[in-house]
Order: sequence, then C-alpha cells, then structure tokens
Amino acid sequence: MITRPDKNKARQKRQKRVRAKISGTAECPRLNVFRSNKNIYAQVIDDVKGVTLASASTLDKEIKDGSKVEQASAVGALIAQRAKDAKISDVVFDRAGYLYHGRIQSLADAARENGLKF
Repeated sequence: MITRPDKNKARQKRQKRVRAKISGTAECPRLNVFRSNKNIYAQVIDDVKGVTLASASTLDKEIKDGSKVEQASAVGALIAQRAKDAKISDVVFDRAGYLYHGRIQSLADAARENGLKF
C-alpha cells in the first residue's frame, strides 16, 4: 500500500536542518516566519536570550483584507516597521522549511523594501 507523504513532517525536517546552522543574536536577530492555511506570522527573535523582540501577523488590526499574498506583504512591512522601532536593522531570515515563493517571498520582499537587511 502506498502512503501519502506528510508535507508538514518534511517541512519540520528541513526546518531543523536549517536551524542547526542559523541563530539570532542581539546584534543580528532571526526573522522567523510561520505560515498556516489562513494566516501568516513573523517574529524577530533573539535566540541567545530566548526572547521575541518584535512580531506581526495577519491577525493584527493594521492588516487589511485582501489576497493572502497581499496580506503577507503587509505583514512584512509591519514587521520591518516594528523592528525599526526596536532599533533593529540587520536580521537573519528563517523561512522555517517553506519554499521561498508566494507568501514567504512577498513577506521577505516587503520587509527588505521597508528597511530590514538580510
């Protein structure tokens, strides 16, 4: 019997492999992205202290309705603004095992356009 591969399990395996190599510090924190079917979430994390420095998601009141890609772009702009407010300009991008296209790419491009460097 042929079984269907578990996509989320494969993504988590890719995520662990990447997270073994990258880590966020106070000078250059990690910009983590999580994508669900309905929403997208972004966090700027200092892994040394284990604290979240800034966060944004499609659940925030500032994000207007639209397509998922447009919402992801708005989240990217919002996380860049909140990171600037926290005096953060350089980050390490952690796509969490997701392919770099669609919503993930839209969020990353918007964050770059609004001042984050990665």
